[in-house]
Amino acid sequence: MLARTLILTLALAVLASAMEPGSALAQDAQICFDAADKVTDGRTLEDAERQAAHAACQRALAATSSVVQKYQLQEADFDVTGTRPKP
Repeated sequence: MLARTLILTLALAVLASAMEPGSALAQDAQICFDAADKVTDGRTLEDAERQAAHAACQRALAATSSVVQKYQLQEADFDVTGTRPKP
C-alpha cells in the first residue's frame, strides 16, 4: 500500500512539473515581446538584437503548445523581422 501511494505521489509530481511552463519559455517570450514593442514604438533594432530576438521568438514558439501564445509570438516575430506572410 505504501509503494502504491509513493508511486502515485511521484506520478502526480512529474505531471505537475510537466504542465508548468519553463522559465526559458517565459524569458524567450519576454525577449521576443520586448523587441516587438520597440519596433512598434518606432525604434530600430541593431542587427544582433534583431537576430537574438528572432531566435528567442522561434524558441518560445517551439516550446509552447498554446495556440493563443503561438499566434502572439508569431505576430511579435513578424514585427521583429519586418516580414509578414502573403495572404
